[in-house]
Amino acid sequence: MKTLKTSILILAAILLIPVLSQAQQNTQAFWVHEDVVKPGMVAEYETVCKELTSNMKKHNIQGLDVIVSNTVDNRYMWVSPISSMADVERPVFKTLAEKMGADKMGALFDRMDKCYDVEHNYVLHLDKELSYMPDGITQTPEGQPYRKFHYFQYAPGNGDAVKEKVKSIKNLFKSKGSKLDYRVYRTGFGYRGEHYMVAIAAKDAADYANKIAANIELLGKEWETMYGDFMDSLIKYESVEGRIRPDMAYSPSNQ
Repeated sequence: MKTLKTSILILAAILLIPVLSQAQQNTQAFWVHEDVVKPGMVAEYETVCKELTSNMKKHNIQGLDVIVSNTVDNRYMWVSPISSMADVERPVFKTLAEKMGADKMGALFDRMDKCYDVEHNYVLHLDKELSYMPDGITQTPEGQPYRKFHYFQYAPGNGDAVKEKVKSIKNLFKSKGSKLDYRVYRTGFGYRGEHYMVAIAAKDAADYANKIAANIELLGKEWETMYGDFMDSLIKYESVEGRIRPDMAYSPSNQ
């Protein structure tokens, strides 16, 4: 991954620290680095990423806790919790270079850089109040690596009304005792447009389809009306399939 240290990010860190601190009473902020990998370079990219993770584990690099997911359109998202934008400036790779050798790490990143031409960096906020996970919120439910990411875009001036509709949907799920849980993320710094991103986990695509069908049957006509009303309040909707990649994830061994 190319360096994130730019003057724009430093300025953002200064401006957004109080905003993030206040918001985290009901949310958890995540820094997302997204690589849009060339179709013909997926195998090489994954090989390099696994080598990077292996070196991080070997040297037990501190200051980084990251999960990785990839989508069917070859986007790889590195997701790390942050308490403020200042966390973006953590000297993780400086430490790794000292441990494994700057030349070796540089060669590793040179190989990675050839795998993509487009990358994005942005903040997502996991909204605990709007998410529905009765057994406790987790990004990595055991035995459920499959993901369906739903992106709901709305006009900024319509944000309060859309949020109320999202709350109503959660209340319906609760009242019916739905078995379909989900996490709701709000877009933040660096993301183009106002979105709610809803992530749903399942064992695989078939399990996901079965969960959706059972939930629709459980919620009945009330869901049909409520969901239709919610969709009418949006600018755009899209979804994409993906999966969690524990083989690329990293967390220090003492955590």
